[in-house]
Amino acid sequence: MLLRLNKLLFLSFIVLLFPALVIAEDLAVMCEQISQTKDSCQNLTTSQCQEILQKCATYYDNQSAEIAKDITKTQQQKNTLQNAIFSLRKKITGLESQIKQGTLMVKDLNIKINDTQASIDKTSLNIQESQRQITAILREISEEDKKPALVVLLEGNLSDFFSNIAYLENLNASVSSLLESTTNLKAYLENQKIKIDTEKTQVQKTLQVQSLQKQENEQNKKKQENYLKLTEVQYQQHQKEKAEADKNAAAIKARIFDLIGVSKAPTFGEALEIAKYVSGITGVRPALLLAILTQESSLGRNVGQCYVTDFATGNGTNLQGTAKQRVMSPRTIPSFIELTGSLGMTSQKTPVSCWIPLYSGGVPYGWGGAMGPAQFIASTWNLYKGKVSQIVGTIANPWNIRHAFLASGLLLRDNGAATSEFVAAAKYYCGGSYGRSECRGYANSVLRYAAQYEADIKAIGE
Repeated sequence: MLLRLNKLLFLSFIVLLFPALVIAEDLAVMCEQISQTKDSCQNLTTSQCQEILQKCATYYDNQSAEIAKDITKTQQQKNTLQNAIFSLRKKITGLESQIKQGTLMVKDLNIKINDTQASIDKTSLNIQESQRQITAILREISEEDKKPALVVLLEGNLSDFFSNIAYLENLNASVSSLLESTTNLKAYLENQKIKIDTEKTQVQKTLQVQSLQKQENEQNKKKQENYLKLTEVQYQQHQKEKAEADKNAAAIKARIFDLIGVSKAPTFGEALEIAKYVSGITGVRPALLLAILTQESSLGRNVGQCYVTDFATGNGTNLQGTAKQRVMSPRTIPSFIELTGSLGMTSQKTPVSCWIPLYSGGVPYGWGGAMGPAQFIASTWNLYKGKVSQIVGTIANPWNIRHAFLASGLLLRDNGAATSEFVAAAKYYCGGSYGRSECRGYANSVLRYAAQYEADIKAIGE
C-alpha cells in the first residue's frame, strides 16, 4: 500500500511539473489509485491536490464520452443485425409459404398424373378390344372369301352371302375408325402425362431450390442472432464501463468540491461544476441554482454578518460586536444549537444572516438567522439534511458549498421549479406567503441573474 502511495505521489508531481510527459497509461493508473484511495493528497497542498483531481475528473469524463461513442456504435450494429434478422425471417416465412404452395401443386399434379395414367390404361384396353374385334372380323371375312361359289350356292341365297360380306366390311371399317380415334386418344393422353410429369419435375426442382434457400436463410439468421448476442454482451459491457467511469468521475469531482470546503467562496468555474452536478440530481437548471446562491450569499462570499447571542430573545450582534435585533427566531434556536454542536461549531460564534428591517403597520416582522451559502434557516435545513447526507455520504453541513448547492436544488425542485422557476424562487424566499411584493421582487431579481448566467454558460461553451 505504501509503495502504491509513493508511486501516486511521484506521478502527481510529474503531472504538475511536466504535464506533457505524462502518458495516458500513467494517468490511468494514477486516477485509478486516486479513485480507490480516500486519502490521496498527503504531502500536497490543497491547490496541487485539486489540480490532480481535476485532471482525473477530466480523464474519466473523456473516458465516459469515448465509451458513449462505442455504445452508440454498438447500438447501431445491434439495430443493423436486428433489421437483418427481421428481413431473413420475412424471407424464410415467404419461402415457407412458397414451399407449402409448391407442395400442394405437386400433390395436385400427382392426382392429375394418376388420373391420366388411369385413362391411358383404360384406353389401352379399349384399343386391345378393338384390335381383337377387327382380327375376328377380318378372319370371318377371309373365311367367307375362301368359300367356293358352288358352296355358296348350296348354302342358300346368293344375295344373303353378299349382304353378309358387306356387313362385315362395314363393321370392320367402323371398328378400324374406332381403333384410330382410340389410338389418337392414347397418344394425346401420353403426351399430357409427359407434360404433367415435366411440370411436376420442374415444381419439385423449384421446391428443392426453395428448401435450400430456406435452409441457407435459417443458417444466416442463426449467425446473425449469434452476432446479436455477442453485440448485446459488448453493449452491456460498454454500459458497465461507462457507469464505472461516471462513478469515478463523480467521486473525484466530489473530492474537488470537498476541497473547496467552507473556508472560501468558489470561483465561477467551481460553482458552475457544482451547479451542473446538482442539476443532474435535481433537474433544476444550473443557471437558476447559480442565481439563487448569488442572490442569497454572492456564491458563498457572504454567509452572514451577525451572531445570535441571546438564545431567549433571538437578538445578537454583528461581526463587529454592535447589538442587533431579531437575529434568529427563538423557535429555530434549538435546532441551530443542535446543528452547530453536531458539526463541532460554537453557536454564538457562527455567522448567520442579520434581520432585514421589515414592518407592517409599524410592527416588525420576519427574522434573520439564515445559514451558509444557500441561507437556510435551521428548521428548514432539518427537513433536507437527511436527503443531503444520503446523497453526499457524509453529515450535511449548510456551510459546505456543495451541500448548500444540493439543498438549494432540492428545495427549488420541491417548490415546483420544473413548472415555474418564478414561483419556485418566490417560495424559496418567502415560503407559503410568496405572493407578497417583496417575494415577487426577489424572484424577478433571481431570474435576471439566471438569464445572465445562462448567457455566460453558453458563451464559454459549457
